[in-house]
Amino acid sequence: MFVMLFQLIMAFQLHAISNPVTATPIVSWQTEKDHDFGKMRHERPQTFVFKFTNINAEPILIENVRTTCGCTAATWTEGDIASGASGEIVVEYDAYQRGSFSKKIRVFFNKQRKPEILWIRGEVD
Repeated sequence: MFVMLFQLIMAFQLHAISNPVTATPIVSWQTEKDHDFGKMRHERPQTFVFKFTNINAEPILIENVRTTCGCTAATWTEGDIASGASGEIVVEYDAYQRGSFSKKIRVFFNKQRKPEILWIRGEVD
């Protein structure tokens, strides 16, 4: 039992060494990370494109983008993004619920420990 546990721990450590993940920024944002749509018309969806550049020495990949509710949808650049190349996350807010809103979007890159946090805000009339 002890030998199996030791082998499992060693396998995880080897995987971590071969797939380094960093806490330092790997992208530079060309747009603000907190977008305010301002006043929006009811039932008129709005989109905003968050743009970034890979400042890492190696290609990066967006593994996932998570929104906080069904009223917000996201699409993103798929596949490897080479060093120096640009990518984007397109976020759409459906504007079906009246009132003020503030929504968090988490962007998970394969070479970064913590997700990048983006925000959209506004008010639906």
